[in-house]
Amino acid sequence: MFLGTRNRKAVSTVITTMIILVASVVLGTGVVSYGTSLFQTNASSEAISTTGTHLWVDSTGNSGWAWGAFDVRNSGDKLLSVDKIQIRGQAVPYANWYADANATQVTNQFQSVLVYSSMVVAQNSPDGQLNNGTSAGYPLIGNSCPNTNGNLIMQLTTGSPSLCFNQQNGPVSLAPGQKAIIYFKVPQNLLTSIDAGSANSIGVYAGKVGSPISVTVVAK
Repeated sequence: MFLGTRNRKAVSTVITTMIILVASVVLGTGVVSYGTSLFQTNASSEAISTTGTHLWVDSTGNSGWAWGAFDVRNSGDKLLSVDKIQIRGQAVPYANWYADANATQVTNQFQSVLVYSSMVVAQNSPDGQLNNGTSAGYPLIGNSCPNTNGNLIMQLTTGSPSLCFNQQNGPVSLAPGQKAIIYFKVPQNLLTSIDAGSANSIGVYAGKVGSPISVTVVAK
């Protein structure tokens, strides 16, 4: 005697495939959403803002020297270091940076118009160095701001204390909310008097944050 076959209920192949497909979509969406959320969280916690950006070229001769300056603030909630300044895609060496990040010195003059004084040697300056732009009788901020060892003393506003911009040898570190004013000497012949009146970009970066800014070059 042969045993009769029994009908067994089973999930069809089509339904099984649909279940696997839906599960994969749900899982993938969850991973993408989590990754997007994580990226947005990191991005929102790291940010810098720059204002008052300037570019000046020496108009006294064919020296090929140019200078720039900008205000920068760490507008995020993590410690950041301004580690790159680019002009026309070329990085400005750290030795060409002059920064004042001292809160006591910078706070009251952060919104002041950044100024250009003049070249130390008016005609074809051999090193492109700026005069200090200070007048006798105006006080310096702090206990020490020597005009030695490559430091740059600048007076942004007549009657206001002068600021001491220290020559750098590396990135400028900024705590959350900290401000700095940075002057920088553009590599020789990267900008010349021919570029006066034209728009050029200055890229200011702190790690993965920052962006280029379009600035009109001014002949001084």
